[in-house]
Amino acid sequence: MPEPVPADTAEEGPDAPPTDGESGSTQLSGLFVEKPPPSITAVTGMDLIIIAKVDSTTLTRKPTMKWLKGKWLDLGSKAGKHMQFKETYDRNTKIYTYEMKIIKAVAGDSGGYRCEVTAKDKCDSSTFEISVEAAQQEAQADIFSAFKRADAGEDDGDLDFSALLKAAKKKKVKEEPQIDVWELLKSAHPSEYEKIAFEYGITDLRGMLKRLKKMKVVEPKHSEAFLKKLESCYSVEKGKKIVLRCEVMDPDVQVKWLKNGQEIKPSAKYIMESLGNVRTLTLNRTTLADDAAYECVVGEDKCFTEVFIKEPPVTITKLMDDYHVVVGERVEFEIEVSEEGAHVMWYFEDIELQKDSPNYRFKKDGKKHTLIIQEATLAEIGMYHAWTNGGHTKGELEVEEKQLEVLQDIADLTVKATDQALFKCEVSDEKVTGKWFKDGVEVLPSERIKMTHIGRFHRLLIDDVKPEDAGDYTFVPNGYALSISAKLNFLEIKVDYVPRQDPPKIHLDTTGNMVSQNTIIVVAGNKLRLDVEITGEPAPTVVWSKGDKVIKDTEGRVRVEARKDLSCFVIEGAEREDEGNYTICVTNPAGEDKAMLFVKIVDVPDPPQNVRCLSVGEDCASMIWDPPVFDGGAPLKGYLMERKKKGSSRWTKLNFDVYESNAYEAKRMIEGVMYEMRVFAINSIGMSQPSLTSKPFMPIAPTSEPIRLTVHDVTDSTCTLKWLAPEKIGAGGMDGYVIEYCKEGDTEWVVANQELCERQGYVVRGLPVGEKINFRVKAVNIAGQSPPAVLSQPVTIREIMEYPKIRLPRELRTKYIRRVGEKINLTIPFQGKPRPVATWYKDGEPIDPKMVNVRNSNVDSILFIREAEREHSGTYELVLQIENMEDRAAIVLRIVDKPGPPVKLRVTDVWGFNAALEWEPPKDDGNCDITGYTIQKADMKTKEWFTVYDHNRRTNCTASDLVMGNEYMFRVFSENLCGQSDDACLSKNTAVIAKTDLEHKRSPYKEKEITCVPKFTQPLVDRSVVAGYSTAISCAVKGFPKPKIVWMKNKMIISEDPKYLMRNYQGVLTLNIRKPGTFDGGKYSCVAVNELGKDEVECKLDVRLATDPDKK
Repeated sequence: MPEPVPADTAEEGPDAPPTDGESGSTQLSGLFVEKPPPSITAVTGMDLIIIAKVDSTTLTRKPTMKWLKGKWLDLGSKAGKHMQFKETYDRNTKIYTYEMKIIKAVAGDSGGYRCEVTAKDKCDSSTFEISVEAAQQEAQADIFSAFKRADAGEDDGDLDFSALLKAAKKKKVKEEPQIDVWELLKSAHPSEYEKIAFEYGITDLRGMLKRLKKMKVVEPKHSEAFLKKLESCYSVEKGKKIVLRCEVMDPDVQVKWLKNGQEIKPSAKYIMESLGNVRTLTLNRTTLADDAAYECVVGEDKCFTEVFIKEPPVTITKLMDDYHVVVGERVEFEIEVSEEGAHVMWYFEDIELQKDSPNYRFKKDGKKHTLIIQEATLAEIGMYHAWTNGGHTKGELEVEEKQLEVLQDIADLTVKATDQALFKCEVSDEKVTGKWFKDGVEVLPSERIKMTHIGRFHRLLIDDVKPEDAGDYTFVPNGYALSISAKLNFLEIKVDYVPRQDPPKIHLDTTGNMVSQNTIIVVAGNKLRLDVEITGEPAPTVVWSKGDKVIKDTEGRVRVEARKDLSCFVIEGAEREDEGNYTICVTNPAGEDKAMLFVKIVDVPDPPQNVRCLSVGEDCASMIWDPPVFDGGAPLKGYLMERKKKGSSRWTKLNFDVYESNAYEAKRMIEGVMYEMRVFAINSIGMSQPSLTSKPFMPIAPTSEPIRLTVHDVTDSTCTLKWLAPEKIGAGGMDGYVIEYCKEGDTEWVVANQELCERQGYVVRGLPVGEKINFRVKAVNIAGQSPPAVLSQPVTIREIMEYPKIRLPRELRTKYIRRVGEKINLTIPFQGKPRPVATWYKDGEPIDPKMVNVRNSNVDSILFIREAEREHSGTYELVLQIENMEDRAAIVLRIVDKPGPPVKLRVTDVWGFNAALEWEPPKDDGNCDITGYTIQKADMKTKEWFTVYDHNRRTNCTASDLVMGNEYMFRVFSENLCGQSDDACLSKNTAVIAKTDLEHKRSPYKEKEITCVPKFTQPLVDRSVVAGYSTAISCAVKGFPKPKIVWMKNKMIISEDPKYLMRNYQGVLTLNIRKPGTFDGGKYSCVAVNELGKDEVECKLDVRLATDPDKK
């Protein structure tokens, strides 16, 4: 909200002290047409009214008025019995009238006041003074009346002279001369400022001190104790640190620091330091309490300063949400601010909400602030605002009336005299009350008529029914536009003694629902009851029919009820298919009569069709839809629109008045948020069901223009442009770019690309040689094209000559080695203009295109071999030519493969447990150096190969640790960069390790007795399991010969039941029970039997039902 400049500085005379020089952000404008008088005098105990008027003809929104006392005290928070505020508006003159009423003024109401009006970017203010004087006793003509007792009558009572006695005791007050507060402040010590302000009623002490500072032009006194005094004032943000610094004459002197005249003690908050002649006071983590006057005292000498604490702006970190509720629901507007304990002001529309308001509650929880409406009403529909000194947010509240549902309708009754009639209905809300009406007149309870309300049921009981009780009875719930009706028919028995014969006659009542003769309009879902009076003697036969179909049902939704002299045609819950021509035909021996009726069913319309979004803006969207297929039989009045955020379930109304057009522009949306919309159609009957939700749409705006548009390259017919993405893209993202050009001097721009360019560069082709061309680039997204980025000057289309130069990559400057079968893809970049001619050679000859593929572009040449072979090895040379200029680069390519096996492997010598081997290198080294050999040995008995040496670089080796008496053969693999050779070279001879004279004597073998009686080493264990969950029981047994295992349940052998699975793995016995039930519980035993004996173990299995933890 804008802060006005204090008007008191503008209205003071030329002798008034100047202000601090700071001007407000909003200039004063003449909004007031009537201001309060600058000086107002009131009498103690009397009421005082101050009036201000504001002209709103030039304002775009309602102005806001604040009444202030002093400079900052907002009197809105003081409203009550003593002080009241009133606001009125004249629609003819468009003038707002504001009143401030002080009831029974007291001396404390004296002082300076200001009224301040703001409206968006305009503001105005006016200051005035109120002085309250003591009441003076007026002289009375009849002096005796002044002394009568207060409780005496006109002619009664004795005189009371006590008033004179009391008056005599009063001391006469001497009139004191007026004191100039400015002179008093000039000569006073700063520590006495607050005392003077309290004594003389100064409410704006800080403002006066600022002016006093400007007024004081005092010659600086020479100080004997200070070399440099404190600055006149300091300013610091709340929470920050500030250092007060001065210099003294004596480096050893002790100083005292005072705050508002009170000595400061050293602490973590206040740190006092002394360094040579410098004395400092550091205030850590300043708060508003540190806003005060400070002194540094050296003996009798002092220096002063004032510290001002600036409170940082409080921002809103969590914005307010919109609410859509029904009457009576609780609403909580919640926000979060950047600091705890921050002051938040709540507004409804332009009215500030006070804490004493009965309809609103305010809650603070740390940084969370909540406005609570306990029970929402229709009067609270509108926009709610939350303000801090650094932020603002708002949320909209929409309140709908509750919908009441009728669960049981009232049935028509036909009763005889002295019988009892009972009307009963049921509604959906137990708390709803209502009234009963008969033929539009409220029914009052009596001894014969009783009305009850129990839960959702409402009953009307009529005892001893009389003829005058017949009529239409209606129940109307309080607070709802709803009524439930039924008819009470009084059955009167008549006896005709004289038989007669009259022809039948139909008496149609053309009033009521009939819009024209013989036409009846019924709202779909309502009940139609048509009572047709029929006369004739003898009683005629009545036949109702729709078209050619006769209606004979006496029960059901569509039925005919016969009564004396009446034929009742009833349709319960009328539907569209009930519409049509109905015929009533009455016959008796004396004749026949017919009547035609047309029943028209009207209903709410069908939902609108095909709701869609045509276009979007930054915070708006244009929507359109098709009218409903069926208008319900009544003309459409218009539409209601709702929208919501995608994924949310809270719909927000867009209009409260019926909107007639089928095109609508939705506003006040958030860019980048997906929205959905639906539409309701309305006719005279009511509102349709909602339409199908529209496809999600997003309010978005075009991006900003691309930046840094430059020319990258120019040829005789092309121009290459490059640029950077826009700084502001927005929620719509980026679809691509459009490049346009035109000749210098022309105004017609030509689009260079038919499809959007997704990269940040483009080559414009087909340009005329030598022409000067202007270029521009536009960014495109779903919202449209951005403003163009234009080159600062036109570009001349002409080729620039550049020498050919090959940029050979670093890895290709040495020998390039690849394995057989690998893919080779060499990219050699180069430069030169016009486009150079690139030619490849291999070993001085042009390359064979069948063996090597080459692709050349404007900036590089690519050599590609799909599967490398040995014959691809060689020296490749790239020659780059532009007319008579050229550049060359050579690449040595070597294709390597696994080597062949070594040759001529032989055992040259055998001694002890060792054998010496020699061989020759392989004939094929795989086109690269041999890196080593792998030597393996094998016993002639087992012929299993074991590695003796890995990566042996020599062509000979010695195999050691051979086993005596064995004969060995050897083989050798060769290795290179590609790996080990596929084949090995076998030795032509073997190495035999001779035996010595040794004899091994074996100890005699004694066979061990291993037969054993079955014995369980691990018994079965009792278990408790949950029904429905598979389980297993297990044990372990030993015995030889292998025992036979038998499982039993309750001493009954378990046969091959699929519910049980029995396993035996190395003596571990397991019985798996699949999904046991309570009947599977019992004693289980396992018996092991062999020819030597048997053993048995058993356990108890308890199966319990599963319990639901939520039911506990």
